[in-house]
Amino acid sequence: MKTLIFLQQAAQQGGGLSMILMLVLIFVVMWLFMIRPQQKKQKEMQKFRDALKKGDKVVTVGGIYGTICEVKEGAATVLLEVDKDVKLKVDKASLVKDFSEANSN
Repeated sequence: MKTLIFLQQAAQQGGGLSMILMLVLIFVVMWLFMIRPQQKKQKEMQKFRDALKKGDKVVTVGGIYGTICEVKEGAATVLLEVDKDVKLKVDKASLVKDFSEANSN
């Protein structure tokens, strides 16, 4: 009788360990397929925004196409020329794509 109780307790403890291992495995898979790619994409976008220079052709999140005509060092905004003599001051975070000739290849 004591042996049967001991075996049942051992099986219950093993079940708890397998549950913990399963949760750890789920977290690792989530990190590999969801969190890590998102962090990589954010780093690439930050690198793109830090490398902006005068003359780059970009598009904003709102779909406005234009050419950068002024970038101030350390500023969070750029001056974007969308048409002849039409300039908009936009946040760097709203710029999502570069359409310069050098990057179109």
